[in-house]
Amino acid sequence: MSAASETSDKALSEKAFIPLAIAVLTISDTRTLADDRSGNTLVERLEGAGHRLAARTIVTDDVDAIRGQVAAWIADPAIDVVITTGGTGFTGRDVTPEAVEPLFEKRMEGFSTVFHMISFQKIGTSTLQSRATAGTANATYIFCLPGSPGACRDGWDGILAQQLDIRHKPCNFVEILPRLDEHLKRGKLRAS
Repeated sequence: MSAASETSDKALSEKAFIPLAIAVLTISDTRTLADDRSGNTLVERLEGAGHRLAARTIVTDDVDAIRGQVAAWIADPAIDVVITTGGTGFTGRDVTPEAVEPLFEKRMEGFSTVFHMISFQKIGTSTLQSRATAGTANATYIFCLPGSPGACRDGWDGILAQQLDIRHKPCNFVEILPRLDEHLKRGKLRAS
């Protein structure tokens, strides 16, 4: 390989960080912004990584409220990622997966698997009490984390910090973000 080729390959592999617009939704019947430790954990981490907080709110454990807020954010082309915290357990009020998963165009099966692997190392079999889930909808990533600050740290530090950074190798979510809706573009081209 020539020196020019090596320099070109290195330049291509050294990508500049791309900040994403991330919305944070806390699902809770009792929390307010003043005492939302899980939401605060996510905001601190995403901003600390160089991303931008696009929106933040709290809704109650209600399917329509959760789905409505996530649907509004994924309809906003200025939002790249939605992260929810709370409502992923097994109690009667835990309805986040039921509210959000019908919105998914594609489900991200590996997210739950990796989240549980990380969580198992810290809390053992108690990780079974989480139904963390993720997927894509309307060219937006959606990640649903449990409602504890520890679970939010695990999800961000163990998965999202790397996958939401274009510099992470061998691959990451940022690289394919512009292509999430290519099926829609092809459909429009065929219809013309």
